[in-house]
Amino acid sequence: MINSPVLVLNQNYEPLNVCRARRAVVLLWVGKAEVLENNSDIMHSPSIAIPLPSVIRLAYMIKRPRMQRRLSRREVFIRDDYTCLYCGKQTRELTIDHVIPRFLGGTHAWDNLASACKVCNQRKAGRPPEVAGMKLLSKPSTPPPGLYYLMYQSPQGRPEWQKYIENW
Repeated sequence: MINSPVLVLNQNYEPLNVCRARRAVVLLWVGKAEVLENNSDIMHSPSIAIPLPSVIRLAYMIKRPRMQRRLSRREVFIRDDYTCLYCGKQTRELTIDHVIPRFLGGTHAWDNLASACKVCNQRKAGRPPEVAGMKLLSKPSTPPPGLYYLMYQSPQGRPEWQKYIENW
């Protein structure tokens, strides 16, 4: 109960992170946050009973850079929606393709990596797409940070969080 997740919002209602109920109660107690949504649980002490929060908003603005997504195979597949960027086939059996091969000066970066099915990757065979006679359906790019990391920290998010995180 004291370890239940609590959504922490910035002063402008931007989702910042997910903390535990114990930390949220401390922030509320010292006046650094306010409750927006309560949980159905109640924390008891010898003298008082405190309803546990589900969503809190900080009383001050926190300025911090947005977290960038980590570059990995899984993240590239998620960005491309498990779709081959050469033929458009949607499958879970994908490979990572360097659009400009590394031995030709291509980088291992978001804008040079594409999801490719095995057939397309073999057909391209370490050549640039133009030389291989292939065309990308969409240009690879760095995905927006979004709420991926926030929800990754606490995948068992609560339904009352939806109205606060759907616009971010």
